[in-house]
Amino acid sequence: MKFEINRDELLDALNDVMKAISQKVAIPILTGIKIDIEEKGMTLTGSDSDITIRTFVPTEKDGEQNIKIVEKGSIVLQARVFNEIIRKLPTNNVMIETETGLQTHISSGKSEFKLIGSDPEDYPILPDVKDDNSFSMPSDLMKSIIRETVFAVSQQETRPILTGVHWEAKEGKLSCVATDSHRLARRLTSPDEMPLEPFSFVIPGKSLQELNKILPDNTESVEIIIADQQVLFKTRNVLFYSRLLEGNYPDTSRLIPDESKTSVTVNGRSLLQSIDRASLLAREERNNIVRFSAGEGKVIEISSNSPEVGKVEETIEAITITGEDLNISFSAKYMMDALRAIDGQDITIQFTGAMRPFIIKSVNDDTILQLILPVRTY
Repeated sequence: MKFEINRDELLDALNDVMKAISQKVAIPILTGIKIDIEEKGMTLTGSDSDITIRTFVPTEKDGEQNIKIVEKGSIVLQARVFNEIIRKLPTNNVMIETETGLQTHISSGKSEFKLIGSDPEDYPILPDVKDDNSFSMPSDLMKSIIRETVFAVSQQETRPILTGVHWEAKEGKLSCVATDSHRLARRLTSPDEMPLEPFSFVIPGKSLQELNKILPDNTESVEIIIADQQVLFKTRNVLFYSRLLEGNYPDTSRLIPDESKTSVTVNGRSLLQSIDRASLLAREERNNIVRFSAGEGKVIEISSNSPEVGKVEETIEAITITGEDLNISFSAKYMMDALRAIDGQDITIQFTGAMRPFIIKSVNDDTILQLILPVRTY
């Protein structure tokens, strides 16, 4: 194998693939990146067996030559070391050549490295995912769905199924739900080309967070292909495979109350900033609890009391308050996460009592729903 490549192009591809590399893997070769050189260009593959990222760099792009291929071939190189070397090379031209015995030569300007590679035959084969069960959506919509749900997955491994986001499609609608049993985030959407067959699967939250870093902020189409234990997200030059979590996701629809006793409409950004200030004192406490009171008039009171630190009280103007007076306590962090997901719009909060879950929705967009369980304070 022998080829010359533009360093910036190589670094862009490496940035994506490195997101799948972990030093804690059961199969030692997975600490490496697989490089395949063919006539059409270069493919890089990285995997930690939960997620696999494969990215392609074409020989030519916009009429300019990216890669000059002298000899085709494959090699697996230590990911961390290879990435650092490429990052610190002195010029933009990089020559990579493998010799007999898997020794790999990397040269740029007056700098030369020799790395010992691994046999590409030992690298795990990617799962064969057929296009039979697939649909697509714009990349920016996919990023919104991830941002509005993934923060609510559980961080505890005691119930592994809750560490993922539940994607379910029926009757042409896609529902994405995450919950850690103290809060819930749901996003509904209707992509253009939904599969005819209904589906239900759970994608690990960690996979979605890494996918979010790779997807472009544009309307480029992302194809989603569903297989038995895997899901594949496909963009123009990147393939992102993730394993799916096994088990049955709990039925969360019955957690969402369909009536409310108190309804408050308020500007989301004002409420977020107010809770952020109140949580400055609560943050010292383990639970980070703030108190929310809504009564006569259009005034909401946000307060927090920490015996060791002090107390804070603040009032903000609501747009409307209807229903019964209410005093309720909740986690400032959970509320702030939910408000950030709705992103500064006017919101409606519907309460069914001081100890019942309450829901937060955007006034203008009912596809996003956040649910939080209050905290009992004596």
